[in-house]
Amino acid sequence: MARSCSARLHGEAAAFTAALRSLVNNPQFSDVTFVVGREKREVFAHRCVLACRCQAFRGMLSQVPAGGEGEGPPGSVPPQGPLVLGNVQPEVFLAVIEFLYTNCVTLNSHIALEVLTSSVEYGLQDLCKLCVEFIKDTLSVEQVCEALQAAVTYGQADLQQHCLAFIEGCTAAVVRTRGFHELSDAALARVLRSDRLAIDELDLVQAVREWAHVSSAVLERPVAEVAALPVRELRLPLLAPSELAMLESHNQRDLLIPAESIAAAWRSHALRRGSGVPPRLCRPRRGTRPRDHHRHLDPHAK
Repeated sequence: MARSCSARLHGEAAAFTAALRSLVNNPQFSDVTFVVGREKREVFAHRCVLACRCQAFRGMLSQVPAGGEGEGPPGSVPPQGPLVLGNVQPEVFLAVIEFLYTNCVTLNSHIALEVLTSSVEYGLQDLCKLCVEFIKDTLSVEQVCEALQAAVTYGQADLQQHCLAFIEGCTAAVVRTRGFHELSDAALARVLRSDRLAIDELDLVQAVREWAHVSSAVLERPVAEVAALPVRELRLPLLAPSELAMLESHNQRDLLIPAESIAAAWRSHALRRGSGVPPRLCRPRRGTRPRDHHRHLDPHAK
């Protein structure tokens, strides 16, 4: 008796992908329409593809419209009008659709962060990974803070570390960008904990002050309140006495830095050591300009 054999054989993947790509935003045989963005652009899709590829779309498309109960055979999805997605750009949504149909995505630097956001919202982990890799490969001074903010918001530790390393290499340029001024307090505090920032502490204090004034205006909260978390990471003992005096003068106008933090920095000068100050606040950063008193802040100095 002949033995039965079986095997799974694969055809050419590229041809299969190309065929599915031809269905992207193709009204032919489409059975669901999205109205996307402020432009109210129509995007055509196929329920079966969206539902089998994405749990979020399955839930969205399975909702029975009012008055539709009991219509059609069991398990069928009744017809419904266009689904309105007003908070996403059409180009971003089409990138998500492309991925669902082809397992590939076409990205550029203008939409990558928003596609990353959509991938998180729709629970598309593979798309999220592709976005992270693209963002890492295309980081720029102008966009690195936006990428860091996204990494912090969505818990992307690998992207966060990559962005921090980039910022450490060109800190003086990064702190002048709009993205820096739009960082959250938690993201900025994460940056300020680094020993490898290529900027002097006095310049960093000024950058944080500018950030705080922007955040205060946007959030309509006092400067001292919005800056409370990142200000804790400023290394005031590294500043010379003349710089501390200037800082005190500026501080009278906006109360950016708590008086006790400035007082602790003055004590480190008076006692000629970093006594009472967390050791991390006495460590020079990579870009810190040397001052005479720094040798007294080193706990290992004789």
